[in-house]
Amino acid sequence: MTKQEILLAQKEYIFPAVFNYFKEPLVVSHAKDQYVWDADGNQYLDFFGGIVTVSLGHCNETVNARVHEQIDKLEHVSTVFVNEPQVRLAMKLAQITPDRALTRSFFTNSGSEANETAITAARCYTGSTEIIALRHSYHGRTQATMGLTGQAAWKLGPPQAGVVHAANAYCYRCPFGLEYPSCELKCAQDIEQVIRTSTSGKVAALIAEPIQGVGGFITPPQEYFKIVTDIVRKYGGLFIADEVQTAWGRTGSKWFGIEHWDVVPDIITSAKGLGNGMPIGVTIARPEVADAMKGLMISTFGGNPVVTTAARAVLDYIDEQNILANTEEVGQYLKYGLLELKAKHRLIGDVRGMGLLLAIELVDDRRTKAPATAATLQLMEHAKQNRIMIGRGGLSGNVIRLSPPMNISRTDVDEFLLRLDASFTACEAEIFSAVAR
Repeated sequence: MTKQEILLAQKEYIFPAVFNYFKEPLVVSHAKDQYVWDADGNQYLDFFGGIVTVSLGHCNETVNARVHEQIDKLEHVSTVFVNEPQVRLAMKLAQITPDRALTRSFFTNSGSEANETAITAARCYTGSTEIIALRHSYHGRTQATMGLTGQAAWKLGPPQAGVVHAANAYCYRCPFGLEYPSCELKCAQDIEQVIRTSTSGKVAALIAEPIQGVGGFITPPQEYFKIVTDIVRKYGGLFIADEVQTAWGRTGSKWFGIEHWDVVPDIITSAKGLGNGMPIGVTIARPEVADAMKGLMISTFGGNPVVTTAARAVLDYIDEQNILANTEEVGQYLKYGLLELKAKHRLIGDVRGMGLLLAIELVDDRRTKAPATAATLQLMEHAKQNRIMIGRGGLSGNVIRLSPPMNISRTDVDEFLLRLDASFTACEAEIFSAVAR
């Protein structure tokens, strides 16, 4: 098919709710390592990785070799039969969870399904039904996980019963108008008031992303999760760490993002980077929580031997190539470069994140922090012209999200920063020259 035939077919046969980032959609042809090519043959340096999913580079040869071997041996049996790839992956996960306390896994196809499984497990274990989620959060596209999500744009259908939303730890835009650390973590302390005023007083769980992904890589202070988990457990609830975007070393030196806050969850959910592009979700729980699910459970494609082989290959590659250290080092290098760009470009209000999960928040005015939503759209177009792939998020759509493959080099970062700098320069010239006129 030609590019135009593909675009016309997309418009006619795909749900219109499926969005894209650009005025003219980018039609992707193929990809390898840190590069993506469009249907016109243009090469892009990918610093978004399929929304935090391509963790080890496109079509990673080491991972794909294991997939090719498995696909000719056993392709599918469903969870009603036992297979070695699924068990080997579950064993590996049990060895790397925080304090090795979470040892039981249930495999699905996506982060949405993983989160559905987690809240079901929490309700079974506690006997309570009410869930605390956070504003600005994103937990999936199923009806229940849209109910957990704390952004109106990502909700379709009515609110979900039994879900209440608490303020998040958004220091750049503190919901209480305070400043860290003199705020004394008001956002965390307020969880108790939410439970006492907006629930029955006994909750099943708090579900939270260590770093809020779609929300714009909002990164809480060090003390935050210790405070909120203590409060939730006081009222009988579990802590579910939604690590769909933050796991597998993405945040730097740890396997799981939540480890940076020295908290051990009761349940961890993840997906995305675990498969390096293969569709997988997982819910990992403490044994006593997993054992509380007494009914029959099945996932037709969950734990698929090909997909679990890919996931185990991803984890082995991360171990063997010391990817955690690379993510920490190169992530710090990239963040430093972004801070240099902040000093140069007045559109940049904030730079945040950890490891290779970094964000740039754009504002029209640094004093008022007015979200630069229109400018962000313009920057995306200039980035496309400069052949870099970046993401966008935030409640106002004014946050640039960066999540390149975790095995990129400083050379890749240098090239990316040059192109991003040029994109900001062109964008600001366009905006401020128009203002001057």
